[in-house]
Amino acid sequence: MKGLFIILGVIGAIFVIWLCVWLYGQSLNNSIVAKDEAVKAKWGDVQSQYQRRSDLIPNLVATVKGVANFEKSTLVEVTDARARATSIQVDPTKLDPATIQKYQAAQGQLSTALGRLMVASERYPDLKANQNFSDLQASLEGTENRINVARMDFNASVQDYNTTIRSFPYSIVAGSHGYAAKGSFTAEAGAQNAPKVSF
Repeated sequence: MKGLFIILGVIGAIFVIWLCVWLYGQSLNNSIVAKDEAVKAKWGDVQSQYQRRSDLIPNLVATVKGVANFEKSTLVEVTDARARATSIQVDPTKLDPATIQKYQAAQGQLSTALGRLMVASERYPDLKANQNFSDLQASLEGTENRINVARMDFNASVQDYNTTIRSFPYSIVAGSHGYAAKGSFTAEAGAQNAPKVSF
């Protein structure tokens, strides 16, 4: 009889230890899930700001087209870059570094094309005096600032998530549940070089 109580006590102790470990693992998993969802929410904010910019472009192009002799190749470049940027769809559950880099490259091409459009518009006083163009230009500048903030918030969220899944004991849970590191936005190529200004 005494042996039966010892066996039941050992089994009970093993069960209690197993239950504690399981509950602790679930707690760690829930923390990772919360951080993963935060990354997805921040990604939604990034996409929303890029969409806002994309939605402003047709009105900007239409306004610029109204100016006689404006460089058609610049407008075509902006339109094509917008089409490429909006064609890339990113699944928020697959925010790996390669996907983020591809998305960033397409958005960077659009930023470059818009920059060329703004520089070219300086040569057209009628366009600069157009109130609609000025309003759209101000909206685009504000949107670029919002994009920058959204990207910084996304990067901070990704850093928090990646740090968590690589830290012990979270790394054990992350590995067993298939959580992988997420990609973040990086500086554009050549961003470390100061722009050349000539007068």
